[in-house]
Amino acid sequence: MERNSGNLNWSTGGGLAAIVLWSTTIAVARSLSEQTGPLTAGACVYLIGGVLYGLWLVGLGTPLRRLRMLSRRYVFGCGFLFVLYTVLVYLAIGSAHDRQQVLEIGLVNYLWPVATILLSLVLLNERASVLLVPGTVLALAGEFLVITQGAPVSWHSFGGHLQANPAAYALALVAAVSWALYSTLTRRWSQPGTDGAVALFIPAAGLMLLMIRFFARESPAWSIRAAGEAVVLATLTVLAYALWDAAMRKGNLLLVAACSYFTPLLSTLVSCMYLGVAPGWRLWVGCLVLVTGSLLTWLSVSGRSSTRKR
Repeated sequence: MERNSGNLNWSTGGGLAAIVLWSTTIAVARSLSEQTGPLTAGACVYLIGGVLYGLWLVGLGTPLRRLRMLSRRYVFGCGFLFVLYTVLVYLAIGSAHDRQQVLEIGLVNYLWPVATILLSLVLLNERASVLLVPGTVLALAGEFLVITQGAPVSWHSFGGHLQANPAAYALALVAAVSWALYSTLTRRWSQPGTDGAVALFIPAAGLMLLMIRFFARESPAWSIRAAGEAVVLATLTVLAYALWDAAMRKGNLLLVAACSYFTPLLSTLVSCMYLGVAPGWRLWVGCLVLVTGSLLTWLSVSGRSSTRKR
């Protein structure tokens, strides 16, 4: 069966919208996690999201039996990777010793865009030019400048924290690879013309986080604000994951993956506005470097996508 990944369509636009949605939720997610703890926050968001997704499908009149038509490899394989990524990210954040480590863990987690592009070359037979190397380096450098603006993050501090708490960084790295695998294998294993299984993946991730939560030492402080943030995050999370899954199955995977480099930039800008913080010079320099790197990355794969047979 053939599928051309180079077309610009509504699914591709949905993937770009998912990047924007994820970027706008970072500040709210941090606020909720600080009030309830990361595992409690994650479990609540994904469980509420699963309920909302189910109600949405019922409202649309979508028969749940259509889920039986999905490829088993997609449902179980990609479902496992989805849950694994979610759990690992929250475990990594929860095991961080301080905010600086959370920042550095975020840097490791943001390796998933480059991992997605690299895995697409191997698993989807995509092609790239030599521009991929400088583009990737510049994009990662731009992300570093954007995320660490004003923070005392250096190779020396990173190395010291890595030796003191290697598990947290390992969890973040495996999470990044897991999400890249999920994105590429969703394209490989899903069947054309079928729906996605995000309606199953989201509550499954919530249940797994809930089980782990019982073994964690968290003292959630619930309030009206925290409850409202949980509902808002759940709604936006469901929408973002549904759009991303559709983009990975039907859209231009490489274009969306290249644009996903902008996630930390957009989230930083939103956080600055949400928290009333003036952005520093690193943000604007990082923005320029990030745009240049993303453009080179896109040019390295644009027009080189091969039509894959399954």
